[in-house]
Amino acid sequence: MTEITQLFQYNTLGALMAGLYEGTMTIGELLKHGNLGVGTLDSIDGELIVLDGKAYQAKGDKTIVELGDDVTVPYAAVVPHQAEVIFKQRFTATDKELEERIESYFDGQNLFRSIKIKGEFSKMHVRMIPRAKEGTKFVEVSQHQPEYFEENVRGTIVGIWTPEMFHGVSVAGYHLHFISDDFAFGGHVLDFVIENGTVEIGAIDQLNQSFPVQDRKFLFANLDIESLKKDIDVAEG
Repeated sequence: MTEITQLFQYNTLGALMAGLYEGTMTIGELLKHGNLGVGTLDSIDGELIVLDGKAYQAKGDKTIVELGDDVTVPYAAVVPHQAEVIFKQRFTATDKELEERIESYFDGQNLFRSIKIKGEFSKMHVRMIPRAKEGTKFVEVSQHQPEYFEENVRGTIVGIWTPEMFHGVSVAGYHLHFISDDFAFGGHVLDFVIENGTVEIGAIDQLNQSFPVQDRKFLFANLDIESLKKDIDVAEG
């Protein structure tokens, strides 16, 4: 019997865009569902990076910390990553060029995929969402987020590729975070140049969408879905 790989997503990106930032699931609970993934922390305080079963926070001051089990998240997506396709990247490529190569291995465009890219990068451009008060629109906060460049850095990109039909649940296309091998640099990937590395693409068979059912702010939030989709395009593009 073929083993099923399930993407576990806590909350929706749309709710995050609407300003629902309170952490309502612990890292300890989240890591029961996967060993690779992305997300953010309570009060959108930086970027969540899940790599090899451990959780890290890339903070706005350019520091990285490993997270304890009691830290909470308002939004995250994790998966027990299993590589279906592995290939070597032996020549210099931009992020767009590598993404085209990755997508050439996709069997159709309507399934989620997990992505893991370990290699040497001549340029890595990341951002970290700054801590914000609940109710402030995510797209407004994103316009003032710190961005950092690093040259000649070794590390790993982790993330999820989402089909267009699920835009709003997550961001359609690539949602990628990076962490360096020395755990000194990372964040939400904006663009990069890879010199060489190993790329893993994982198949995802099922989506397990979980919600903060005890959070009354979420339960009764009046969300303008079309506006939220536009905000996602601006904030995550």
